Order: sequence, then structure tokens, then C-alpha cells
Amino acid sequence: MMHEDQAAGAMPAAPPREGRPPRGRGRPQGDRPKRREISGWVILDKGVGMTSTHAVAAVKRALNAKKAGHAGTLDPLASGILPIALGEATKTVPFVMDGRKAYVFTVTWGTETDTDDAEGRPVAISDKRPTREEVEAVLPRFVGAIEQVPPRYSAIKIQGERAYDLARDGEVIDLVARPVQIDRLAVVAHTEERTIIEAECGKGTYVRAIARDLGRALGCLGHVSALRRTRVGPFAEDQSCTIGALEAAQGEEVPAVLRPVETALDAVPCVPVSRDMALRLMRGQSVILRGRDAPAAGKAYATCNGILVAVGDVERGELVPHRVFHLGGIAARHG
Repeated sequence: MMHEDQAAGAMPAAPPREGRPPRGRGRPQGDRPKRREISGWVILDKGVGMTSTHAVAAVKRALNAKKAGHAGTLDPLASGILPIALGEATKTVPFVMDGRKAYVFTVTWGTETDTDDAEGRPVAISDKRPTREEVEAVLPRFVGAIEQVPPRYSAIKIQGERAYDLARDGEVIDLVARPVQIDRLAVVAHTEERTIIEAECGKGTYVRAIARDLGRALGCLGHVSALRRTRVGPFAEDQSCTIGALEAAQGEEVPAVLRPVETALDAVPCVPVSRDMALRLMRGQSVILRGRDAPAAGKAYATCNGILVAVGDVERGELVPHRVFHLGGIAARHG
């Protein structure tokens, strides 16, 4: 199961061997390339077996980028879309995390596990197997605004502790149901032992919990045995690349794998501003918006000559910046 990687405690340095310079000394200058200031989005197609944290590290290493972060954890068991923000794009991560998500997942019937996926320990079994018609008949119960109990092995915090840490310690966890939005569930394929389902849902939805609850509703039990994320917010599979493609990208090829920072703001209105207004926004000062196309309220982002300047809230005809960007000429420009 996915967990936050813990930093190892620092170990005292071993004395250098005779005749060999201490580690980190005597290395020729320029042997390690300097980290680059690079901003934009990499839409990674993460493979099975890699944690989200390791995926971010691999992207940083491949592009030699200074700063990176991901927009929404994808379990090691899962593959698919993991948007990774570089540089100034990290300021737009919340907009992507709040976006809709799409998955294709396989439910294997007959066994419920303690993790609700194939990595867990079986906790209950059933000889019953559902027909396709039975599965399709029960799906509408789980579409719309519903209450969902997260898996015991999840990153939900209970009195400051992660649920998966408590579960591993053998503690009995009583997680409270939370409201989630599931827009669509549809059967893609079905056999006696398993069913492949497409899902479109909102932030905070656990696909593993959908599989668990479907199994209980059908009286046959079940768990997720395969999971692929196909969309996160504005990002989809046709925009994605692999770690191998990133490692092969050199020099002028690097921008080709980047999406512009403002791609994350796809659902937010754009307001062009003058250079003087842009300078005010970058100092954290609000500006008055004019023109009949200017938004009256809500989120908006400002650009100057096509370059992202700030994102904030429109209040009483003014754009109040909450995040400012320093992209200059280094913004990822991608047609």
C-alpha cells in the first residue's frame, strides 16, 4: 500500500580510507550538472510498482529540475496518469487535485481483503459470483452524491495518525463515511470471476472502496485487482509520457514533454492585463478589472503578453492575487 516515504536518520560519516579523498571532495567541478529552473507540467504515465513519491524523484532526475511535486497520489498497484508539476507549476497543484478523475479498474469477485485490493490479506470469501446484469443493476446505487467509508489502509488522518499506520499496528479503525461525488460507473467487460468498470468521480473518492461496497451489495464480496487512472482534471492519456521518454529527452526536446503552467487552470477564466497591472499583481496588490468580459466574481488568472502572472479571486471588480508567478521567458510554451 502507498505510504509517505520517511527520511532516514543521518548517519555519522565514516573516516576516509587511506589514499582516498573524503566523499564529496576532490570531485572535478562541473561533474554534477546544476539543477535547472524549469516550469511546466509533465503528464507521467506511471507504471505499476512505483510510488508517487519515487515517480516525482525520477522526473526531477530525468529533467534535472530544481523543484517538483505531484497532483494526487496514485498507489503503487495502479498505473496511469500522474500529473507532475515542475517549478512555478507547483503553485497550481490544488487546481488539478480538485479536478474530476477517470479510472478503469478490475474487480475480482469472491474475496474481500483488508486493503480492498490485491496486495491485502483475505478477510472474507464467498462462493457467489454475479452476472453482468446483476452488476449493472447495482451500479446506480453508487452514482451521484454518496457517502463512502474510506479503506482502512488509506492516508486518512485519525487524531494525527495515518489510517494505514494504525492498521499495520493492528489497531481497530472505525472510519467515518465521507461525502464523495461519483459521476459515472459503467461495465466495460465481464467474466464469471471479474468485472472491468469505468469510473468518473470527484476529489476524495476511493476506487478500492467502490469495489468493496459493490461486492457487499451483490453479496459476493470483491476487491480491486487492477487499476488505471486515465484522466486527472485537464490532463488525459494522450498528453502523457513515460519515464523512459523523459530520460531520452535532451536539450531542445525537453519542452516537447512539458505542458504550460496555466494548463492546470483550464477551468478558470483568463484575464489579460497590461504590464503595469502585471507588476502590481506581482507585488501582491489587487488591480481593477475593466471590460464587459471581465469576470464579476470567483477565481481568475491574469496573463500579460501571454505569460501567466497571477491567480486569485475577483472581489467587487478587483482581482486579488493569491499566487504570483515568476515565469518571464522560461515558461513552458507548447502549442
